[in-house]
Amino acid sequence: MALARKEPPSRGYANYALFVLVLVYAFNFIDRNIISILAEDIRLDLGINDAQLGFMYGTVFAIFFALFGIPLGRFADVWVRRSLIAVGLAVWSGFTALSGFARSFTELTVYRMGVGIGEASASPAAYSMLSDYYPPRLRATVIAIAQSGVYIGSGVGLFLGGFLLDAWEAAYPVTEQAPLGLKGWQVAFMAVGIPGLLLAIWVRTLREPVRGSSEGLEVPEHPAPFSVLGAEMRAMTPGINLVDLKRDGGSVVANTLYALLIAALAWALTSLTGNPAQWVALGVGAYIVVTWVQSLAVRDPATYNMTLKSKAFVYLLIAVPVKGVVIYAMGFWVAPLLLRIEGTNPTDVGLYIGLSTAIGGFAGVILGGFAGDFLKRRHPCGRLIMVYLAIVGGVPFGLLTIYSEDLLSAAGFNFLFLVCTVASTSVPAATATDLVMPRMRGIAVSLLILVGVFVGLALGPFVVGYLSDLYLSQGYDARSSLQMGLASSFLIFLVTLVFLTMAWRRLPEEEATRLDRARALGEPVQQ
Repeated sequence: MALARKEPPSRGYANYALFVLVLVYAFNFIDRNIISILAEDIRLDLGINDAQLGFMYGTVFAIFFALFGIPLGRFADVWVRRSLIAVGLAVWSGFTALSGFARSFTELTVYRMGVGIGEASASPAAYSMLSDYYPPRLRATVIAIAQSGVYIGSGVGLFLGGFLLDAWEAAYPVTEQAPLGLKGWQVAFMAVGIPGLLLAIWVRTLREPVRGSSEGLEVPEHPAPFSVLGAEMRAMTPGINLVDLKRDGGSVVANTLYALLIAALAWALTSLTGNPAQWVALGVGAYIVVTWVQSLAVRDPATYNMTLKSKAFVYLLIAVPVKGVVIYAMGFWVAPLLLRIEGTNPTDVGLYIGLSTAIGGFAGVILGGFAGDFLKRRHPCGRLIMVYLAIVGGVPFGLLTIYSEDLLSAAGFNFLFLVCTVASTSVPAATATDLVMPRMRGIAVSLLILVGVFVGLALGPFVVGYLSDLYLSQGYDARSSLQMGLASSFLIFLVTLVFLTMAWRRLPEEEATRLDRARALGEPVQQ
């Protein structure tokens, strides 16, 4: 931490760092989302179904992303954030490249685990750095600009994946004659993974801003940051976490009851759907998170109370991730759906949907960030308006995308769907950082990400894939069954509206009393 510069960075340097972090987010989602355009080839080559694709893209990635996001988010609050991002970038890029050597569903699933672990490092550390590079009044705008890389990366990933698939097939129509016997989808993974290793070196050269400097708060450096990482990793490790929980004074009885409840739910859902891997994996992940939350309550009661005892934070923690069920499902399944239209090919789908994703997502997230900060200056809950607008505007355009009969119309409606839905992307992180103290920002963002991926990413693609398989078994064709599965997912927006309204009622008071609540919890507040 001695590397942190004592003087605040200039606005010019802050903008430079923001540009680099946009690239990080772009690579993050190129590596994560390229599997969408490759899905049909992977499905046919490995002989798997839609539910397995959704499980591999969503559930497996989400669980490891979420579980490692908590300790890495905590680590971001005490260690050099630029180094954490650089290491994580190297890890997820390396596993993306290794995915090109996968020869089975199991191998590819294991590599997806590695991608999830590496990508878990990026957002908490990046949001925390940006919160110190820029003043609070620009927080949503800056986070939105950083998140624009998500949609640039998603679009580029779709285009590159589609282009490489067709180019490789044209060059090597007989797989046995291709170098190392590689398929086009394997080459695509390698092509997007390797450049990320070079970007990791660039990220490591960024200057580390001083924590709390943007708000005039003094945050002492942690004397032993790796001990914090070790403690958080222990709290996430089954068996060890229970021993530590008992040692720290947590309730083992309550933990056992939670475990039994989670096991019962996993058994019931397995019996209902016939997919044990999905629900056992989610159940194990949920139990680890519950145990970690119990541990946090006794190890760091101030952080626990400022986050999970804040009603505004908890309501937001439910509302926005539930919305993610639709966002993640659409993000993964739109490309495979359009490839099921007769006459389409990966290059065209990748180009049209990639462009609409990149431009629509970029425009939506940037406009949403500016609008969110503008509305926030006029009302304490102003940013939440963007979530309402995302749902009202997103539903009709999303349905039109799903039921479009040609690629060009689908791309146009997908553009409008993204402009609407991603306008609220910066709201959760910006609101969360306004509710907690600077040293808690990484863990607060990690909690949002954790619930977001557990609810949105782990459930959205899988549930739509499961519904698609269900409708297929009832006699619908492959395209119609996937359309119905996607359309059904839009009903979840009703849950978002309920909890968003509850958050609206609590947010002004809790933001206004942030420092008083922190002092009451024993936090040293120096201004």
